Amino acid sequence: MDYILSIIGPMLEGTAVTLQMFFITIALSLPLGLLLALARISPIKAIRSIVGIYIWLMRGTPLMLQLLFVYYGLPFIPYIGIKLPDFPAALVAFTLNYAAYFAEIFRAGIQSIERGQYEGAKVLGMSYVQTMKRIILPQVIKRVLPPISNETITLVKDTSLIYVLAMNDLLRTTRSIVQRDFDTAPFLVAAVFYLAMTFVLTWIFQKLEKRYAVYDE
Repeated sequence: MDYILSIIGPMLEGTAVTLQMFFITIALSLPLGLLLALARISPIKAIRSIVGIYIWLMRGTPLMLQLLFVYYGLPFIPYIGIKLPDFPAALVAFTLNYAAYFAEIFRAGIQSIERGQYEGAKVLGMSYVQTMKRIILPQVIKRVLPPISNETITLVKDTSLIYVLAMNDLLRTTRSIVQRDFDTAPFLVAAVFYLAMTFVLTWIFQKLEKRYAVYDE
């Protein structure tokens, strides 16, 4: 027990990095995903095509590859080369990747709304923006909560990939302690940390789903 207590401090510091990456990614990727979803169903074919290619690229390549490209590859692009520090580079990769997944979730949610509701809003004199804001999006949020919950929980676990950029997140801190002490107990502690984070997220989304389910009764 004394050993466990002695490693809790460093592992909490690693958890702080993990949570920071998680919360900022969520704050940026959700609204970006919604904008991409609206662009994905745009009446302008060129916009639909460009966004479609972007989503295909982000979803079709590994997140780790995207991390490595943003951190190591961007500096070598002629005339554009950008060298980002480790945290901003990881944040860019995570945001762009998860925005693509959220975009498809939002798109499916928007397209699941019956066309009659759009027509009814038009008869009432509502603009497209008003229709989306007052009628469509409130229903979409309720419908997309389960898949967003799954992606959010996956994001918690995916943050462990930032160890490839030598960032001291929970996983890298844990591995360093294991290599230093030749003891696998830190892996069990790390598992508890990840389970605790996913438990809290699961509980929050269950509450949200129950709250929105009230309107179905």
